[in-house]
Amino acid sequence: MFKELRAALSENIRDYGMYIALAVIMVIFTVLTDGLFLTPRVLSDLIDMTGYIAVLSVGMTLVIVIRHIDLSVGYVAGFLGAISAILSFKLGWSIWVIIPATLALGAMIGMFWTGTLVARLKVPAFVATLAAMTIFRGLLIKVTNSETIFTGNEAFNAIGNGYIPDIAKVDGFHILTIIIGVLAVLAFVFMEIRNRKKLIQYKLRVSSMPMFIIKLAFVASVVMFFIFKLASFKGLSWTAIIVGVVVFIYNFITKNTTLGRHIYAVGGNPEAAELSGISVKFITYVVFASMGMLAALSGILFTARLQSATPTAGMGFELDAIAGAFVGGTSASGGVGKVTGSIIGALVMASLSKGMDLMNVGVSYQYIIRGLVLVVAVIFDVQTRNMKSKKA
Repeated sequence: MFKELRAALSENIRDYGMYIALAVIMVIFTVLTDGLFLTPRVLSDLIDMTGYIAVLSVGMTLVIVIRHIDLSVGYVAGFLGAISAILSFKLGWSIWVIIPATLALGAMIGMFWTGTLVARLKVPAFVATLAAMTIFRGLLIKVTNSETIFTGNEAFNAIGNGYIPDIAKVDGFHILTIIIGVLAVLAFVFMEIRNRKKLIQYKLRVSSMPMFIIKLAFVASVVMFFIFKLASFKGLSWTAIIVGVVVFIYNFITKNTTLGRHIYAVGGNPEAAELSGISVKFITYVVFASMGMLAALSGILFTARLQSATPTAGMGFELDAIAGAFVGGTSASGGVGKVTGSIIGALVMASLSKGMDLMNVGVSYQYIIRGLVLVVAVIFDVQTRNMKSKKA
């Protein structure tokens, strides 16, 4: 059993490495803060502060998978967050209009600016998005008039600060949160069993049944541990629900649709993908439109969390999103990366920041440590790719 476990870890080190890193970070900070790091209040705050970066990391993962980069997402998020604040405070629009309108505007920015420049005009994504970063920084300052704009809408602010309602409270636990956690675990188990059956059907290699059961039990235990922690506080936040929905949708698309397979095919070898009938141009448009839409969602979450839009909103978001994607296992060479991994990567970076804040570590040291973690993640990617190529 132990030999099989060790073999499974070595063969899937890219997938398991990020989970091990997150667990180690959480254990270290829990010990160093005398258990404060794993208190329900801190965990709830950690999830909320990760939300707006997590959705960016999801989009950035697909961008990097197709061998591009997007440096504009931070200020695009800040600009669109300011637009949503203006629509809320100055025009009094309902959130049911603000959210789809802002998401649509973000998708159009990604498609008609970055997508056109990169896919049609063949401008390097680095240059196209660097230009967009400067442009949207200027637009953000312009629309805010270098002032803070308050949202003035409780329903809008609840997106970033509110919690889902409860159906009942038993012994101080948020029952609806526990129900959602149980359903999520059941959905995970169902999907894993279905994927295992497919692999067996196509005569592909799968882990032994005992190892498979251990994996399911471990994941279910970890998820329910955090669910009970959150349920003992105020339950799941709306931010957590939104991020969960985004992850579910994108994970389904990348794993179970033709579009998802085409995205990875383009990332693996664009020339071969084109020759096989896949439109690389169309995939590029779709991925950058998706990135723009998720930047809009990130801007909404951040603005709602602060309950205001500021002229500096979005600064550095793109670096956190890229770091989250790389730490989460996305390959710098393209073609490899998982949506679920990007969320773990974003949690790793947020956990580092939160843990160091609780320990009163200086901001200068925080930046140094986070930079070193990013370097280690890229080195890890290069080394694991070399190991696999040698085995092949």
